[in-house]
Amino acid sequence: MNGQGEKTGGGRFLVNTASFVIVIAGIRAAEAILVPFLIAVFIAVICLPSLTWMKTKGVPTVLAMLIVVAGISVGGMLMSALIGTSLDSFSRDLPLYQDRLQEKSRDVISWFQQTGIDIPEQTALDVFNPSAAMNLAAKLLSKLGSVFTNAFLIFLTVIFILLEASSVSDKIRAMSGSADGADTHFDTFTRNINRYMAIKTVTSLCTGACIAAWLAILGVNYPLLWGVLAFLLNYVPSFGSIIAAVPAVLLALIQLGTGKALLALAGYVVINIIIGSIIEPRVMGRGLGLSTLIVFLSLIFWGWVLGPVGMLMSVVLTMGVKIALDSNENTKKLGILLGSEHRDNEQEAE
Repeated sequence: MNGQGEKTGGGRFLVNTASFVIVIAGIRAAEAILVPFLIAVFIAVICLPSLTWMKTKGVPTVLAMLIVVAGISVGGMLMSALIGTSLDSFSRDLPLYQDRLQEKSRDVISWFQQTGIDIPEQTALDVFNPSAAMNLAAKLLSKLGSVFTNAFLIFLTVIFILLEASSVSDKIRAMSGSADGADTHFDTFTRNINRYMAIKTVTSLCTGACIAAWLAILGVNYPLLWGVLAFLLNYVPSFGSIIAAVPAVLLALIQLGTGKALLALAGYVVINIIIGSIIEPRVMGRGLGLSTLIVFLSLIFWGWVLGPVGMLMSVVLTMGVKIALDSNENTKKLGILLGSEHRDNEQEAE
């Protein structure tokens, strides 16, 4: 009997693993379709609390929708106007910046060689290539810009998602046949996601605005571009702010010198400590508790599956998976596995 049970368990594991691989392969193959849809869901989730609030205040649904749609349109046009020209100029100047970074790197290698540390120049440049960071930033922003060539499709999808949002809970209850349990799970899922996204969006906007203002004061080129990059990557806890800081600090180094580069780096550190480590935890409380390792692995995994946009949305996607797992007793242990140990201990104590 035990042998039969082990065979059954092993077979089930293999089937589940194969199913997972097939699903991921399908997601990767359908990237061109899924990425605009995920961006639409991302925008809709951010806008849904505003729509719900206006409806609770007695604003007619049609008028509330028009206000939200107008806000999305204005925000999209402002984003395009702010970064469009800067991104084009930066892309044109990127080869020049990369050449200057190569020169700086050779100067550092020469200094080490003069002090008696023999470092092969080409090997060092292959291993440590700072110009690759600027190239990554350019590719990330360009990829995001190319996605928004489907702006009309994304715009329509957002509208339909918002129109359907009020009836999703009823559909979930009808599908499950268990009104109370399904409603509780769905409400918990949507409430936690909406709260996280609303707070994260506000803090990301503040971070991006402060970064752009500080770099503009220092005289670094394309401050709005780096502010937008800081805003986007702030959705990735811990690692996002580091990734966002590298290209801007490198540009300050080759454009303004070591002193201004250190000031730019100090600005990133201070802004992220104040907003990310002091203000955000106070407003968000315990948050949703993904472990640092899971954040890092999700960044790699979703970046591999969906490209740069997957990197930006990695934590949000993983957060959705974790909340879905937490909301079901059968999968709650997997949700705990994704969570931070401190938070899970707090929950057990409660």
